[in-house]
Amino acid sequence: MEAAYLKLSGIVQGVGFRPFVFRLAQALQIKGWVCNTGDGVHIHAEGNNIAQFYQRLQIELPPLARVYSKNFTLVDPQGFRDFRIIESDAGCSKEALISPDLATCPNCLQEVSAKGNRRGQYPFTNCTNCGPRYSIILDLPYDRPNTTMAGFTMCLECMGEYLNPRDRRFHAQPIACPVCGPQAALQDEQGRLLRGLGVEQLKQGFILAVKGLGGFHLACSALDRRAVESLRRRKNRLSKPFAVMARNLDVVRNYCEVSELEEQLLTGVSAPIVVLRAKAPLPALGLPDALAPGLNTLGVMLPYTPLHHLILQEGPNLLVMTSANHSGDPMVFQNEDALRKLRGIADYWLTHNRDVYHPVDDSVLRVIYNQPVFLRRARGYVPLPQELDGVHPPLIALGGDLKNTFCLLQNNQAFISQHGGDLTNYESYKQFVQSLDSFRKLVSLEPYAVAYDLHPEYQSTHFAKTMGLPELTVQHHHAHLAACLAENQVRQKVLGVICDGTGFGLDGKIWGFEFLWGDRAGFERAGHLEYLPLAGGDFASRFPARVAAGYLAALFSPEELDWGVYLPDLSQSEIEVIKQQVARGFNLFETSSCGRLFDAVAALAGFRGRIDYEGQAAIELEDKAVEGEDGVYPFELELSQKELLLKVKKLFKALLADLDQEISQNRIAARFHNTLVSMIMAALERLGCKYSSKQVVLAGGVFQNKYLVEMLIPRLAAEGFTVYLSSLPGDGGLCLGQAVVASEVIANVSGDSRPGSGNWRTLG
Repeated sequence: MEAAYLKLSGIVQGVGFRPFVFRLAQALQIKGWVCNTGDGVHIHAEGNNIAQFYQRLQIELPPLARVYSKNFTLVDPQGFRDFRIIESDAGCSKEALISPDLATCPNCLQEVSAKGNRRGQYPFTNCTNCGPRYSIILDLPYDRPNTTMAGFTMCLECMGEYLNPRDRRFHAQPIACPVCGPQAALQDEQGRLLRGLGVEQLKQGFILAVKGLGGFHLACSALDRRAVESLRRRKNRLSKPFAVMARNLDVVRNYCEVSELEEQLLTGVSAPIVVLRAKAPLPALGLPDALAPGLNTLGVMLPYTPLHHLILQEGPNLLVMTSANHSGDPMVFQNEDALRKLRGIADYWLTHNRDVYHPVDDSVLRVIYNQPVFLRRARGYVPLPQELDGVHPPLIALGGDLKNTFCLLQNNQAFISQHGGDLTNYESYKQFVQSLDSFRKLVSLEPYAVAYDLHPEYQSTHFAKTMGLPELTVQHHHAHLAACLAENQVRQKVLGVICDGTGFGLDGKIWGFEFLWGDRAGFERAGHLEYLPLAGGDFASRFPARVAAGYLAALFSPEELDWGVYLPDLSQSEIEVIKQQVARGFNLFETSSCGRLFDAVAALAGFRGRIDYEGQAAIELEDKAVEGEDGVYPFELELSQKELLLKVKKLFKALLADLDQEISQNRIAARFHNTLVSMIMAALERLGCKYSSKQVVLAGGVFQNKYLVEMLIPRLAAEGFTVYLSSLPGDGGLCLGQAVVASEVIANVSGDSRPGSGNWRTLG
């Protein structure tokens, strides 16, 4: 007989791992015990099949389990007569990983849908394969007393399932039933309790605030034009697309084109929102245009809790399901806040008494070049870590102020937080501070330093300076480059094409269409779009027509071109003011931003003179680009000894000529995208020769543009380039880049030239 002590870390709590170990031990006649601890799962095993037991532990994992590290030590047998699951031990360091919240599994859904079952129609049914995890956990180890389920005492029947190793609810911490578990409550504006789950109210066109896994949604029938338009007015969300939740995949297929990968994402355990192409303009499909004004795409998800399934089984088969908040504020997740803050938006409230501890919004993905790309990474994926190469010091990276996420880096894992919104909003900032504190406790991180963006006025910058830690600033576009390199585990220097809206540059100007040569440790700016003026600074970014006016005033003299006629959204007096600003250099910011270039083109093409949400002009320009158009606008490429410049005067002159000839918006949009591809290709061909490299990173929010990426990559591949993409190309990935850049800097300061060596400890 042999005996071994095993320690396994990773996602091994809350996913049926201990029952799996128990059943495997019984099958192999192994004696001993298994328990949860703060750092994972510990096992003492005795028997004649220890090697086989250890091997099968690693290859026959429960579907949701992930083992990231393991330790096997031979020990002396202690003469155990059976195999047991023993009480969890919280006295270890906290290294265990928490599972994300998971969509309802088929077995639980069958129970909920059946009649005559004790969990029939019960909205909080779950098991070890599904249900709440991250959103309800307070501390490690992952046991019921450390969750928001602590106040619900299990009835005898639930306790029997919980203690039965052969039951799929064995040690399922959120286990519940109608007798002992959470309860839903429907009420009106006066606080009167009503029967049901709000299905009748939805059918009648009312707006319902629904508490889900990680917070509240605002729901209404997506088939009811008046309800959708009313929700827009009340929420003050003028045109940003609404997400919808469909009863099942067949309903999705009625309205949208769905690829095999998109179907896998929709039906997977993470159940994100997936941005899909509509089969036709929404009104032609019988859907209100107000779901996604001006767009032929829909953000679609499937029900991921029993509560959602029950509502959609009896109610409309397609619901608007948008985050419950006033536009710009963080999602509401507490009952009392929902009743107070959503008054005047919702007509009815469907709440429940299982508290949300970690608010987490829906994840949003888009399939680009057959790869899932996050537009927002949150529910279903957080707090899963990004596995990195090398060993890294414990660091905090705070991300940017827009679409904020933060990163906790430790050993070979990067924990990226859920999407947190805009930190210039006070409520979002408070939630950021609270989330950072609770996330640090879960990961048990004692940070060595803090990394943050170079922008001196970011709220994240100000916060970093209050932390009392060594500080490392990271340039915005270098962070984008480094994040992609880390995700793809690339260490050598590469060319980087980084295109986004705004990033504070080393020269104090606003960068955004950048060609970099660098790695995780450093970079040089190899080229960029020529600087053009933003008249009014950040204010102009909300008014594409003002961006266009500033650009044209800088590029063309009054004698060359009377361009005011192309911008009907601006009055003559506004145009004159902008001309004077540009001429005198008053209240201007110089920018090389690709996002602002999109804005200027969108305004001139007649798409959007002012925007209601960030990125709107670019989104609409992409949406309307017609396939099959091969026209390209001219541009200039100026290559000095120092850096490459892309110049766009000829581009705008040709675009205005197209307007004179009444070329359609769709063709102009396509020609502009074609031109961007040609500009990038021309620049990379020159820079590839200069630096003797055929490896390129595409990063920054512009590369969430499906049309652009799917044209560009085949062109690059045909020229022999190896292309690296990130699953988080936008600002949601900044924090990862900041963290790995900081890690490299610390490694270099330590005097050890081997990145990820772990010698940061010598710095004290």
